[in-house]
Amino acid sequence: MTRRTLLGLIPGSLLASSTKRGPKSKPLPANRGEFVRFADPTTENPVVRLTSPAHASFLPAEQNRFVSSREAFLVFSSDRGGECSPFRVNLRTGALTQLAETKGLASRAIALDDKQRHVYFLHSGMLEEVDLNRRHTRRLIEGVTDFHVGGSNNEIVVRRQNRLERLNGRIVEPLVDNVGSRGVVRPTGEGCAFCRHENEDQHEFWYAPFGGGKPILLARGNISCPYWRPDGRTLLFLRQVQHARFIASELREVALDGSPEVLVSLTSQYAAFAPNGDGSVFVGASRSKAQPDIVLLVRDVRREMILCEHRAKRAETVSPAFSPNSQRVYFQSDHEGQFAIYSVNVELLVERTTDEL
Repeated sequence: MTRRTLLGLIPGSLLASSTKRGPKSKPLPANRGEFVRFADPTTENPVVRLTSPAHASFLPAEQNRFVSSREAFLVFSSDRGGECSPFRVNLRTGALTQLAETKGLASRAIALDDKQRHVYFLHSGMLEEVDLNRRHTRRLIEGVTDFHVGGSNNEIVVRRQNRLERLNGRIVEPLVDNVGSRGVVRPTGEGCAFCRHENEDQHEFWYAPFGGGKPILLARGNISCPYWRPDGRTLLFLRQVQHARFIASELREVALDGSPEVLVSLTSQYAAFAPNGDGSVFVGASRSKAQPDIVLLVRDVRREMILCEHRAKRAETVSPAFSPNSQRVYFQSDHEGQFAIYSVNVELLVERTTDEL
């Protein structure tokens, strides 16, 4: 299916409203740091490599905010200084800034808060916060194996050993034991989702409310990549379903009221995905060996469109994500050797969403 044919099938309300053609891609100025623009071999869409593969660079973990649309910067980790450390890159100039000196940094345990004023990172079991204006670093809690920050009030949930805990100011509030992953804070800030492992391919997704209350089992089976819908009403995830001759990767969602999970759409073998700012469009990383692509999926019409190749060795590591205003897609890939970060402009394909600060 061609790009023009697909666009004709997608409701105009879900695409960018402008009918003007954007300017043709031009070479980036030489002073744009490590930025390199190139045409994707499959689609000829312009792709920008933001970091050099001479050093390993990693996007933050799934569900973590890492882009400031207002000030146009992105936070990530890199070993370019020897030790892996948190960095910020200016998306206009390409200028790189190291945010802190770290040892034993968890390379993907980095997050930007919703106000875009602080960056949280985890190193040597310590969760720390750096003020982006004053460059002051503050230690929050020790003994942490992973964390997530989210919700309108920047709720922080940490995992220490096999227990989830909520940081409420200086108070540590136990949430639930026997967890297999970090908690993912609900956008409303009322609780968090977490995973329990049954075996290598079988998992359970649960919901733990803040302030007390019994955890709720949401889904069980060969499931992965839990992601809250932006309004917090349902939990989105991928389910691998065995058919007679193949395994299908289905995008599903489940509400918190005990109702059965619902099929959102079949996918082209997604290994990872993320919703845009209003949940109307998804971006996925296909694990297909023949077509290792970054793909857009429009929810209402269940139509897909290839953006570009990712060619990563393992599609699960690609971590595709939208910018907060849904105008760009970011992903990482190791197809050039070490992990590097890439960007694709989708402002002519996806309607801008509100980036609440």
